[in-house]
Amino acid sequence: MTASASYPRRWRRPPQLVTTRRWRLMLPVLVLAYLILAVGSLEIDVGRVVEGLSRGARFVQGFLQPDFVSRWQDIRQGLIESLTMTLTATVVGVLVSVPIGIGAARNLSPRPVYLVCRSIVAVSRSLQEIIIAIFLVAMFGFGPFAGFLTLAFATIGFVAKLLADDIEEASASQIEAIRATGAGWSQLVHYAVQPQVMPRLIGLSLYRLDINFRESAVIGIVGAGGIGATLNTAIDRYEYDSAGAILLLVIAIVMLSEYASSHLRKTLQ
Repeated sequence: MTASASYPRRWRRPPQLVTTRRWRLMLPVLVLAYLILAVGSLEIDVGRVVEGLSRGARFVQGFLQPDFVSRWQDIRQGLIESLTMTLTATVVGVLVSVPIGIGAARNLSPRPVYLVCRSIVAVSRSLQEIIIAIFLVAMFGFGPFAGFLTLAFATIGFVAKLLADDIEEASASQIEAIRATGAGWSQLVHYAVQPQVMPRLIGLSLYRLDINFRESAVIGIVGAGGIGATLNTAIDRYEYDSAGAILLLVIAIVMLSEYASSHLRKTLQ
């Protein structure tokens, strides 16, 4: 095949999605009308907006003048809880995700196992962390245990889904070559699949570790422990300087985690 056949030299107009001229004129009008109605349904109160801007200014002022001293014991305890929840939930979630991800790979597992594992992944991914946290707090009460279960449950759906997709996209020739030697299923996974997906699995685990720490600050608002509970208390008491200190610490830890995971991924590659 020649280069001229592969790459056409003349530009052609792409086919139109809407061929009727009347509809091409009406669609922008309908979209604009919908946007106007949507904005009108928000019931924007100018007085509340002005009051909110003044509170926002006080929060920004506290963020620029953070107070790390007044509530340091509470901040320290919240950070320890968040870091503990993050690390343990990520480790447990990844360990559980590996067999589920292998079972959810169509090219490795029989259909019944595939359907069961895919159902587990779908259920885990269909629920937001904050909803899971509310449910688990109602079951087990306030504290970091509910946060640990929430983050571990979310990790399973995240890692297992992406791991299964990576296994299904693995090189079929390498898998067939190992299978042709008479290797069993476990040997096939160990020698044909693991070398292809292990770097990706490590990267996903580190990425999920970063996500879990940020999520620990969110689920703490509903009573699942961690730094989020301390942040919520500071905001409720209008202690914006302490809230600014907490946010700065969260940002610093996330940035440190990002740099460390990037360096680790580069070393492993």
